[in-house]
Amino acid sequence: MAPPAKNESAPAAAPASAPTAPPASSKSSLAIWLPVAAVIVLAPVVSWLCTQYVLLPQIEKRMAAAAAAPDAAVAPETPAPASAGGHGGGGKKGEAAPATPNSYEFTNVIVNLSGTMGTRYLKASFLVTGSDPKLNDTFIGNKAKLIDITINVLSSLSLADTEEAGAKNIIREKLVNAYNQALGRKVAEQIYFSDFVIQ
Repeated sequence: MAPPAKNESAPAAAPASAPTAPPASSKSSLAIWLPVAAVIVLAPVVSWLCTQYVLLPQIEKRMAAAAAAPDAAVAPETPAPASAGGHGGGGKKGEAAPATPNSYEFTNVIVNLSGTMGTRYLKASFLVTGSDPKLNDTFIGNKAKLIDITINVLSSLSLADTEEAGAKNIIREKLVNAYNQALGRKVAEQIYFSDFVIQ
């Protein structure tokens, strides 16, 4: 009866080949999950590369063109010190500098908005007025300080700040208060925007 027992061992070889089937299914699941994992890993990298090397250069070109075009048109009519850097002094495109001694115009002030990671910016031009007859001279004498204050106030704004109701009035008040505090006395009283563009 021993020989029939050896014959029964032949079917036992079949279960030994069964464990080789699961690796084939693990290979197929690997083939399914590998592209998914590649997309999850590569999508942020591709997005960053597109932003860094495609979108940001285009935005910078537009900002440079926007800043250069109005300055080129204004440059012949404004004194050189007043139009340096595209900020302050001078008048609007095609106009001479304001003749009144109690006003001063900032032109083409461009800042990045807070919280936008440099993708959104504000371009503004505005006239500062007051009752002080030497406002223009005071602003010209403190031009660097006042441009810095203007950039700080405007760049502290978020996109939501500029879209809420009465935003321009709040911005006017912030700028007037900042100018008067920096100058140590009440010089500026009102601000009139001639350009206020968000892109």
